Amino acid sequence: MREDWGMRFGVLGPVEARVGGAVAGVGGPAVRALLAMLLLDAGRVVPVERLIDGLYGAEPPSGAANALQSQVSRLRRGLGDAALVEGRPAGYRIVAGEDDVDALRFERLAKDGRRELAAGRHEVAAELFAEALGLWRGPALADVSAPFAEAQAARLEEERASVVEEYGAARLATGEAEAVVPVLRELVDARPLRERARALLMRALHGCGRQAEALAVFEDGRRILAEELGADPSRELADVHVAILRGDHGGLGDRYGRGDRGGRGDGGGAPRANLPAQLTSFVGRDEELRRVGKMLAEGRLVTLLGPGGAGKTRLAVEAAGRERGDVCFVDLAPVAPDEVPKALLGALGLREGGMLPAQGGRAPDAVERVRTALDGRRVLLVLDNCEHVVASVAGLAHRLLSACPDLRVLATSREALGITGEALRPLPPLELPPEGAPAREVAAYPAVRLFLDRAEAVRPGFAVDEGNVRDVLRICRALDGLPLAIELAAARLRSLPVRDVATRLDDRFRLLSRGDRTAAPRHQTLRAVVEWSWDLLDAAEQTLACRLTVFSGGFTLEAAAGVCRDDDAADAVASLADKSLLQSDGVRYRMLDTVRAFCAERLAEAGETERFERAHAEYFLALAGRADPLLRTAEQLEWLTLLAADHGNLHAALRRSIRPDPALALRLTAALSWYWWLRGRVEGAPLAAALLDAVGADPPDGLEEEYVLCVTNAVSGGVSGEQAVAWLDRAETVLHGIRRRLRYPVAIVMWALAAGPERTDNAVFAQQIGDDAWSRALVKMSDGFVAQFAGDMAGAERACAEAARGFRECGDRWGAANSLDTLAQIADWRGDRERALALLDEALGQMELLGALEDTADLLYQRAYVHLHGGELDEARAAFERGVELARRAGTPDKVAGGYQGLGDVARLGGDTAGARRLYETALTGYASERFIAVAVRGTAVTGLAWVALAEGDVERARELLHESLDTAFDHPVFRHRAFAAAGLAAVALAEGDARRAALLLGTAAAANGGRLPADPAVAHVSSQVKNALKDDVFDAEFGRGAALPHGEALALARADGTTP
Repeated sequence: MREDWGMRFGVLGPVEARVGGAVAGVGGPAVRALLAMLLLDAGRVVPVERLIDGLYGAEPPSGAANALQSQVSRLRRGLGDAALVEGRPAGYRIVAGEDDVDALRFERLAKDGRRELAAGRHEVAAELFAEALGLWRGPALADVSAPFAEAQAARLEEERASVVEEYGAARLATGEAEAVVPVLRELVDARPLRERARALLMRALHGCGRQAEALAVFEDGRRILAEELGADPSRELADVHVAILRGDHGGLGDRYGRGDRGGRGDGGGAPRANLPAQLTSFVGRDEELRRVGKMLAEGRLVTLLGPGGAGKTRLAVEAAGRERGDVCFVDLAPVAPDEVPKALLGALGLREGGMLPAQGGRAPDAVERVRTALDGRRVLLVLDNCEHVVASVAGLAHRLLSACPDLRVLATSREALGITGEALRPLPPLELPPEGAPAREVAAYPAVRLFLDRAEAVRPGFAVDEGNVRDVLRICRALDGLPLAIELAAARLRSLPVRDVATRLDDRFRLLSRGDRTAAPRHQTLRAVVEWSWDLLDAAEQTLACRLTVFSGGFTLEAAAGVCRDDDAADAVASLADKSLLQSDGVRYRMLDTVRAFCAERLAEAGETERFERAHAEYFLALAGRADPLLRTAEQLEWLTLLAADHGNLHAALRRSIRPDPALALRLTAALSWYWWLRGRVEGAPLAAALLDAVGADPPDGLEEEYVLCVTNAVSGGVSGEQAVAWLDRAETVLHGIRRRLRYPVAIVMWALAAGPERTDNAVFAQQIGDDAWSRALVKMSDGFVAQFAGDMAGAERACAEAARGFRECGDRWGAANSLDTLAQIADWRGDRERALALLDEALGQMELLGALEDTADLLYQRAYVHLHGGELDEARAAFERGVELARRAGTPDKVAGGYQGLGDVARLGGDTAGARRLYETALTGYASERFIAVAVRGTAVTGLAWVALAEGDVERARELLHESLDTAFDHPVFRHRAFAAAGLAAVALAEGDARRAALLLGTAAAANGGRLPADPAVAHVSSQVKNALKDDVFDAEFGRGAALPHGEALALARADGTTP
């Protein structure tokens, strides 16, 4: 088929069609609207129903389908070629390519520009953005007033505004501030609440030397934000303001200049979304969908309100699915109020802990981690089923919206969140036909359309006609137009005539109307529908439906049979799904919330809730126990996936067991410990803490090991202070009293990393560790860590090589990656960069399979240091930047800080002392806890600042910072920053003219680093200068004296500022 007709189309302005440069006479307003709808989906079939809805709205005229055919004919005549508009069985398609329609070409150019911007090719990006903006001839769809046009125009105009901003950022990056002032000012005047545009305009004015104007732009923005939103300027806008006041050009850098569109994914890449897949068509909410789209285009917090079954979730999913940027869907139905932030972390795909746990202080605040992950990203956050956690959601939404200017939130709830800036959209019932409407017209009304759509699915060929129209209308009216109720009623057509459905619904409603008049009418109606559906179930189906309510977050057929003690559960589950009481994705089943609440009441009335909650807990205890050893085998990934699917059930089982059966809860906590550790899911920590409160000071007999694991989970998750010390003291006593091999060998590594070396007794562990392959590998890895920290690199290498082989044979990627990481550090220490990079590549491959963002960031930082030590600054910078991005996505402030500290090293070694200082200070600002790795980050950043001070000639300041670095973590086992600080003190001594003392201190640096100087070019330069200042024998003697000291004594000498002991 011919695709190139020499025809070009435009919607970025008045709708037009051009042939060879001449404008074709398309036709009147209705035909232009039809052409515009087809062009926005050029090359794809647009369904007739969607065209009618878009052209006529919620109330199309009678004969709308015939009118559409007439308009298609007129459009074909206007275009001069009937083949341009193809008729298909389901709708119509306009034959046009991407470059034939200005809107599609605009979007392609914008995408290409963002890619170039992300790659740092600013000139090319600016040209692409300019070409894209040049396609606009006026407001989008300027001469179209059909119902569909408003939302589409708003979307295109939003995209245009983003491209203007990106064009401004690209031109600023090429030093063309004067050129972008007019276009940015026009955008700010048109959209005064766009803070990024205002920040770019301020930068452009400042770049032209017009500082006063730039400050005036800020003050105007501050006033408008206060008056319109009652809000303060965003952090980005405030930072630009402060930088202008200080005359700090370095502080005026645009984080978007690297291709970040104010948050559209990864440098403008493909949009990402985790929206649940829908198994049925979307019917009857077209007007609400349009309005929600408009509200999201104009505001930042939209809440859909309505009773259960009103269709809030489905409308939210459909609205979010039309977003071009990132979308994150969070189902809060199974979530407790204090677990809302952690649910967001899970939905964002973030782990809640890295290779190493919290150490002696608080873990990163979950809300802060979410904020870090969302900062600077354009994301729509969909918070579904908020009603039972409304206070928690309200506080979280307010905090995130205040901190993340590019974030928008779409919530569904039965009540408003009640915070400033919230736009409410109550969902009305689906529209019903008027009394006496003829059969040929009723199908156009949303309530009837939904009924017919679902009825046709269970009874193919069903249609409304003069014979059944009264019964169809009786059903839809009796159900008040509530979508869930209508779907449940339509499902009954599988086995009942429509008249019987209508009659039985009417009888039941008459009975309920004399019941509880205090409940909301629609709640009565929905309850009536569910109760009526319940009465149509046979006894076995009713029994199973009640028992299934103990599941949280869905279940498999195997789980249903196991928990409900029903070997024939598969047939009954399938029957419940057929009757719309369960939803299925083909593997797992989920009960609708309203149905679940109704059936749970029946289970309670039968006195069986406790019985089946216990059966549920026992089933998932068995599942977790079966999974635990397999998480240390080649089946690791498969079992991680299986446990993640039942995450809600596992936590529900644990939560419900804490008070009635602490012993069962302890066993379940132990069985889940390694799963939590691998996934970083520290939401297990509050459950572990609650369990410890229930258990008391003494664990049940025979569950000592489980008690120790419970303590490690609580402490690793951030419990600190006196309570943590008391639990650790008790657990230490309990652990040392176990004189047998442990059932859970992971207890050894978890205890060592959570409790610290001072509480770790290797002699006790030697009696407790098993002789299985994984345990033997673990012992070798532990030996390697101990040897490395003691400076015995040869011993560390031997042990970790054996550990890596052992973990590979077991199939445990976590252990293998950790062992390989240590081997890479040793290879780097020896100067074997090629081997170090190869080992790190293998470790990265293992961690990426686990989906470990934070641990992958750690490995990327290690890779960056290998490049740095080899003088490959560009490669080091790229690895650090990628690691920072992963850490930011993971929402881990400490890991982000570690990346900035590394970037500071790159800047320092590149001669950019001012840039290095900024980056080190940024790292220290982002330092958020006393975690094991965070202490090392702080020490290294402070040492980096000392080297900057030395480069700038401030010797006294350098000395102060180096002492601060050593004092921060004198006993910290990460030796890199301690040796680096000792070498810095050697540089101080040299600057003060004491070369002999400098040689001695260089020796102490080598002693603290396994016998070699830190592989930093600045250290090598100092060493060379000291050698030049001394005779060879003198240098060798002083250096040897320092290097011969045990590393603890060497550091003590360095901390004493070189005074000879």
